[in-house]
Amino acid sequence: MVAELLSSKIGASKVSLRAEDISVHATDKWYASHPPDVVVFPETTADVSTVLEFAHRYGIPVTTRGAGVGYVGGCVPIKGGIALSLARMNRILELNPEDGVAVVQPGVITGDLQKAAQALGWDYPPDPASLKECSIGGNIATNAGGPRCLKYGVTRSYVLGLEVVMPDGKVAQVGGRVHKNKTGFDLVGLFTGSEGMLGVVTAASLRLIPKPPARAMLAAVFPDFPMAAAAVQGILNSGHLPSALEITDGFTLAAARRRLGPERLPDGDAHLIIEIDGRPRAVDYEIDELEELLKKLGATRIQRAEDEDSCEEIWKMRREFSYSLRDTGLTKLNEDIVVPRSKLVELVAFARQLEKDTGIAVACFGHAGDGNIHTNLMVADYENPEIRSKADAALDRLFKWVLDHGGAITGEHGVGIAKQPWIRQALGENTFNLHKAIKGALDPDAILNPGKFLD
Repeated sequence: MVAELLSSKIGASKVSLRAEDISVHATDKWYASHPPDVVVFPETTADVSTVLEFAHRYGIPVTTRGAGVGYVGGCVPIKGGIALSLARMNRILELNPEDGVAVVQPGVITGDLQKAAQALGWDYPPDPASLKECSIGGNIATNAGGPRCLKYGVTRSYVLGLEVVMPDGKVAQVGGRVHKNKTGFDLVGLFTGSEGMLGVVTAASLRLIPKPPARAMLAAVFPDFPMAAAAVQGILNSGHLPSALEITDGFTLAAARRRLGPERLPDGDAHLIIEIDGRPRAVDYEIDELEELLKKLGATRIQRAEDEDSCEEIWKMRREFSYSLRDTGLTKLNEDIVVPRSKLVELVAFARQLEKDTGIAVACFGHAGDGNIHTNLMVADYENPEIRSKADAALDRLFKWVLDHGGAITGEHGVGIAKQPWIRQALGENTFNLHKAIKGALDPDAILNPGKFLD
């Protein structure tokens, strides 16, 4: 009945009960799964408005989906109802270097926007690891980051304005297309990172910046993790601000050597990647200075890249780290925790102790410059209820340690379902209640993305 009514309102080609569509929209890259009752593919803001007005009238749950590459079950339709896929709303509406603005629909793939901007000599800096497949709408929903956010910031830093369809179907315009705007509350910030629980973004005005004309990279191997972590502080304390600063631990390197070969990653228990960009002469000078600094800080091998192709080779190697962990045959519980940079060594020491205590291997790598270290619990036979319970207990220890040391339980992926058990501890009771109050004010019938961390 719901499918028939929606078909009559927005067209049958936009409404699906096909088993394949139901299956695809039941899950993301996390293990949780629940089928929607119907999948809807809106193509315009008016379509979205019609669907939400209908859902609001009849109290039907709506779970919005971008590209479905999240790691926390954020787009899993736990309560069934309507899975609202924005995949067909995938047009770049405007690229305007004169204003430094791009206007896009939410289904635009992040990497496609980057390529389009770079073809004009401009750039959209946010660069999640999944940029070739993730969507702008999903990035906004989670306030996604990436390696370059050390220098350039996360998604929120580039969202100037949003068109948002509210739970009752009304359309709101928040922010705008100018680079400075202090008119009213920061509603752009409210919706960015709201994980589809407050409204549905149907268009975004995004900030573009001039593309730096040159970049260069260094990949350095260190004897141990503390030396690599000290090098992170040494680089920043020396006045350098790399565009990316990535660190990797020994467990991950061992897995990468098995996949890539030892010649790509010589012996050493830690790995550091440094990327810089800017004007060509400045980059040439800084890369020399950084190479000498890394030698003083104890690097045993340094690979240098000074053009686009060689830089991409290093990033290709970095992207292989995650696949190397998958090659182990273990289930990778990918936790995107954040700690103060000064706690990097303590975090890895805690991970090694957690490994000894539980027998669960722990692999750490990620964005050292901002303390966002992907701490991966590598679990054998995760489908076994007893082992899953043991892994959950290990996660509980990890999150409690992170919070006790001034960190955060998520820096990029969001809360979704995966981190739901820890949200009250992470936010505190008063802040949790503030979230509930905002949700209640904007979505009083709780139809948008129900079953997630506020339930």
